[in-house]
Amino acid sequence: MARVSQEHLDARRRQILDGATRCFARSGFHAASMQDVLREIGLSPGAVYRYFGSKDELITAIAAEVFADVRAAFEAAAEQSPPPPPDELLAQVVGQVIEVRDGLRVGGRAAFPGLVLQVWAETLRDERLAGLLQQGYADMRGAWARLVGEYRAAGLMSDDVPADHVARTMIAVAQGFIAQQALFGPAPTEVVRDGLRALMTMGQRPVA
Repeated sequence: MARVSQEHLDARRRQILDGATRCFARSGFHAASMQDVLREIGLSPGAVYRYFGSKDELITAIAAEVFADVRAAFEAAAEQSPPPPPDELLAQVVGQVIEVRDGLRVGGRAAFPGLVLQVWAETLRDERLAGLLQQGYADMRGAWARLVGEYRAAGLMSDDVPADHVARTMIAVAQGFIAQQALFGPAPTEVVRDGLRALMTMGQRPVA
């Protein structure tokens, strides 16, 4: 009997995750049954259960990927040298998070923001997912605190506020805009860029 290559195994696992992600993005983690997932993927139960023993295992795997995608977007932005100003940087992060699964669409629009929101909610009931989220958040705060250090070294930001406070605020802006995309529909990343730019000019010049 011919051995199945690792490439084939990886491709099948990817097929299962992508199909389950589409199903959950459309119907929600708990409203979608395993039968719904199987119909979406187009595989037999045995083929799926070879990789994932339950729906909860599928949810955990998808959530871990979502955390990794969001974390990668934040860390990639923070590693730029010299870093762009916060308004440009936050727009980059939001854009990358939304576009990271550009093929994941429900009703013709990007479904990834809604999936992110579902995953965040799932951490309230799943301690393992909560631990993954806490670790990823801590890593992002560290990366962005280092970014604040670069702003200060360049003379662009004062040092009278703790770097972690700035980092948490920058992360909160990006998270909030992702939540808006999920709850109220798509909006261009220029919205968050221009809004931050306007806020950053307060006190710099008199208002006409």
